[in-house]
Amino acid sequence: MVNAFEFVADVREGSGKGFVRGLRRQGRIPAVIYGGGLDVQMLVLNHNQVLKNLEHEAVYSHVLDVKVGGVTQKAILKAIQRHPFKPQIMHMDFQRVAETAKVRVHVPLHFINESISIGVKQGGVVAHSLIDVEVSCLPADLPEFIEVDLASVDVGQIVHLSDLKLPAGVELVSLLHGPEHDLPVVSVMAMKSHGAAE
Repeated sequence: MVNAFEFVADVREGSGKGFVRGLRRQGRIPAVIYGGGLDVQMLVLNHNQVLKNLEHEAVYSHVLDVKVGGVTQKAILKAIQRHPFKPQIMHMDFQRVAETAKVRVHVPLHFINESISIGVKQGGVVAHSLIDVEVSCLPADLPEFIEVDLASVDVGQIVHLSDLKLPAGVELVSLLHGPEHDLPVVSVMAMKSHGAAE
């Protein structure tokens, strides 16, 4: 388990496109934090420090410490806007969390035992349909990732959302909308044989 991630922010006093462009030129990122029954706060963060945190996959599925003026607020990273072609973060949205209120967060899927999968051993190929899932849970129950074990998946078999083993207290948002939202996650497909008669 990764230790808490800390984002140190200052309150952003100005607004407008010109002001925001100036911040970005100075290596700063405009951001907002909202929710938790408190007012929206306009923030600014150090770009290099943010990039260091974003190197960790777990930052996207963790309750974060957002430190504003010496006061730490618990939050999740709700949205991140990147430059279309530069390695630059343009804007970030943080949502405050309370211990007693459920949060919805996209959590990465970690696929294990692909190479020893029954289907792969028979020449099948693993096809991923999803790389993450949206979960609903209390902040304390938020998993860093969800493991998908492919060891027993045979050729032609599909692993659906309902097949995933979830930690206690964690629900999949899609399945809350009914069984018709039980999406495929991963499958083992038979290799197409080349040179077969048309």
